[in-house]
Amino acid sequence: MIGEVDLFGVFLPPLLAWVVVAQLISMGLRRLFAAFGMYRFVWHRPLFDFSVLVILTGLVSLAMNRIL
Repeated sequence: MIGEVDLFGVFLPPLLAWVVVAQLISMGLRRLFAAFGMYRFVWHRPLFDFSVLVILTGLVSLAMNRIL
């Protein structure tokens, strides 16, 4: 795993980069869920969106640790 991400001289933790990637994926998934009406089956939409973000962050972190 890399130590930090250099963004124009500012060192950021890699988890922040993985959360940004997961957020972009999550935005696409939210559009798909809304387009197909899958939110009808969800009790609390913000809580569901947050849990999807947490799961995606874990998956992106796992994938990046294996790649890098």
